[in-house]
Amino acid sequence: MNDRVLVTGGGGFIGSHLVRGLLSEGYRVSVLDNFMTGHRKNLQEVAGDIEAVWESDVRDLQSCLKAVKGVTAVFHLAALASVSGSIEEPILSHEINLTGTLNMLQAARKNSVQGFIFSSSAAVYGDGPAMPKKENMKPDPMSPYALHKLAGEYYCRQYSALFGLKTASLRYFNVFGARQDPESQYAAAVPIFMSAILKDEPVHIYGDGEQTRDFVYVGDVVRANLQALRSEGLNGQVMNIAGGEKVTINGLLKALEAVSGVSAEKVYSDPRPGDIRHSRADISAASAHIGYKPAVGLEDGLRRTFQWFRKARWAGQ
Repeated sequence: MNDRVLVTGGGGFIGSHLVRGLLSEGYRVSVLDNFMTGHRKNLQEVAGDIEAVWESDVRDLQSCLKAVKGVTAVFHLAALASVSGSIEEPILSHEINLTGTLNMLQAARKNSVQGFIFSSSAAVYGDGPAMPKKENMKPDPMSPYALHKLAGEYYCRQYSALFGLKTASLRYFNVFGARQDPESQYAAAVPIFMSAILKDEPVHIYGDGEQTRDFVYVGDVVRANLQALRSEGLNGQVMNIAGGEKVTINGLLKALEAVSGVSAEKVYSDPRPGDIRHSRADISAASAHIGYKPAVGLEDGLRRTFQWFRKARWAGQ
């Protein structure tokens, strides 16, 4: 296969997995990343197989145009992926998450790219009581991050309608897996909990732990991106990418304790502003449009992830 593709945010957690997935399928892969939140070490094992690494910023249109030249598809993952971070720095979030997305869409259009897969977020739904979350529900973004992701979806839809660019927006729920950074100021629950367990430190939980999330293993997210690229007739569709089951944070920790064989000390504190209470996805649209079906369950995914974290800690990574 000679198709050249670009992954923005390829040095990040999900992006580095997608780079590997694309390489294993025979794609010629380039990466655009400013490494503000991503890491070069995430690509170290496959650095020799990557065609080009553009250490550039999606906020700069000229850099986007250069990186997109000659590619057939763009996977746009570059983002400041944090609810709390967007509340602290809404202008920075807007510039990266929205202006950056518009720059990439414009670069894709100018270079006659055949497919544009946008990484969106379940945060666009807000905290409404209706479950499961379906794509035709009225969005209710509760943070600048959620608002910027929603606007990015609308831009993707418009670029399909106005310019014929094949686009799809994938609303990720709670993604977890290897190479998720527990030290990041925007770190998610799974790597934070795993890191605390491995260090024999207390696990800190915001709220009472009875809030629910829909967890999805990163390998399933990679498969969803590949399936979206290969699917015909996409013109701005929005799809939930999730496991399709709700799990409490307390339940997540219990599953982690079972996987690790460690009983963790728990410390509860006030909920964070912007955090939603409950979340669960309806994944039927992704199933219908791109044939998506999660292949890795929560327990299996946590086991794989814990094994990686334990090995990485021993290796001093």
